[in-house]
Parts: sequence; C-alpha cells; structure tokens
Amino acid sequence: MPFRPGQLRYFVTVAEAGQITRAAKQLHLAQPALSQALAQLEAQLGVKLLDRHARGVTLTSAGEAFLTKAKAVLRAEADATATARSLARITDGAIELGFVGTPPIVVAPELFDTFKRDYAQVELSFRELRFPTGSTAGWLESVDVALCFSPTAHEDVATQTLWREPRALLVGADHRFADAEALDVEDVLDEPFYGHHETVDPLWAGFWTLDDHRGGPARLTADRPVSSLELIATISSGRALRAFSSSTARTIARVLDKLVAVPLRDAAPAACELAWSRAHAGPLVQTLVETARAIGESTSGKARATEARASVRR
Repeated sequence: MPFRPGQLRYFVTVAEAGQITRAAKQLHLAQPALSQALAQLEAQLGVKLLDRHARGVTLTSAGEAFLTKAKAVLRAEADATATARSLARITDGAIELGFVGTPPIVVAPELFDTFKRDYAQVELSFRELRFPTGSTAGWLESVDVALCFSPTAHEDVATQTLWREPRALLVGADHRFADAEALDVEDVLDEPFYGHHETVDPLWAGFWTLDDHRGGPARLTADRPVSSLELIATISSGRALRAFSSSTARTIARVLDKLVAVPLRDAAPAACELAWSRAHAGPLVQTLVETARAIGESTSGKARATEARASVRR
C-alpha cells in the first residue's frame, strides 16, 4: 500500500512524542495539518492507530504493531538514501564532512592541511550541522563523516579520536563567575545550565551540562537552542552556564568580548572525534581517517596540532 510523503514519519514522531502538539512543533507543521494527516493514514489503513485523550495520545494495539513496521521502513529509506549519496560522492571523488560549532579548519587545521596536500584530487566540502538529534547513527546520515566533540557512542558508528582536552564554561561577561581564573566542578553543579531543544540527543547534551559528574540532570533554563549560533546568542544573556571543549570556549570568547571562557580544573576531558557510519564508510572516508590516525601517532604531528590549537586560543 503506497503512503503519502511524510505519513510514516508523522505517525512515528507523534507516537514517540505522545502529543500531537509537541510532534507538530518538532515537525514544523501546523497542528490541524498533522491531525488531518494522521486521520488520513488511519482511514487509508482502515484501522485506528491512536487513542486521543486530554493529555495527548496513546497507541492502540494495532498502532503498536504498525509503529514497529513504520520505523523499519523509515530506517530502510534513510539507509538507502545515505548509501546512494555516499556512492555518488565516492564516484565524484568527494567527501562531505559535517561539523558542530567551530569550523574544522580552525579546530583541526593539521588534519585538513595534510589531507588537502596529499589528496588534492579529492573534493572536500563542509556542512555545519545542528546539535545531534536522535541516535548518533541517525544524526550522521546526511554526511559522509563528521567532526564533533564527544558524540554519543553507537554500535553502527565508528570513531577516531583526534585528541582530548579539558572542558571550560562559557559565561556572559557580567556573570559572577566571569572573573574566576578557574573553577572546580563542585563549584558549579548546583548552578542553572542552559537547556537544549527536546529533539537534541539527551546524552550528548547532558555531557555539556556536566551530568556525567552530577549523576543526574542539571537544573535547566527554558531555553531550547538547536544550533551553536542559537546557543551562543542565548549565553550572551548571562543567566546560566554551559560547558564546551576548552578550545571551542576560548575561540568563541576571543571573537565575542561579551563572553568569557572559564576553565574547569577537574572535569573529565572532551574528545575531538571523527565519526562515520560503519555501513557507508567508503574508501575516501577511510583515507581521511587514516590521515587522522597517522597525525595522531606522529610526535611531530601532535606538536603541530597542539601549536595550531594554541594559536587559536591566544
């Protein structure tokens, strides 16, 4: 039975959200349009999938069975699309690299300078990504490989650590912590932290609100940024805290004088990693990964990478 574009994704989003209103926001649809699409799907199938009630929606027994199949179809479609895109780029001699926040050429200049020098025939393009949503495997579907600090582990995703570095807080210049030379984690665990949009991977977001040291969720503001630029704009209000990798925090503070980077002395380090789908890793991605591994194993390479990052901080 053919489905209209988006029908299965709409149903899965509503089922997972438990509310049509919340799902409509996630899908960027008007609520009446989403309700109509769901009603059309039920009519098309000839079975009731959802029970509507004052608090939201719950799945019927038929809805629970259909949800499993719908998710499988969406995964298969996404996998086929990702494979087709990856094969097309391999044929064209191109790699699309995604990144969150600071551009890769600033974060890891040694890697990309070396890769461009040794593989000048490969077209390397960059795409800025919003914060990780859903699983890491799903978040990586739109690119060949991504550069990210401390992505959440996933069995279908391989990673290559480039280096590890301390975390730091980024605060507004008028925040009471702005004049601190450094802070201990214990000093800030009870402070409010900026929230993330509900679609953002909670494990990834929790790492940057120090949940790994607190053993539970932070006290969060009502802010819901989905990208680095939205988060930076939010932090400029000076109402709360958010951790970054040390190099990222210092780079942002260097550009924006209204923000200050404050080192966290005893926070577990953040890892700068290349991440890619195990199923879609073509030879060009493997070449980039091997370049990263060779630089990491080279003493002189480590020294050059450290020097490059230090120049950003100054």
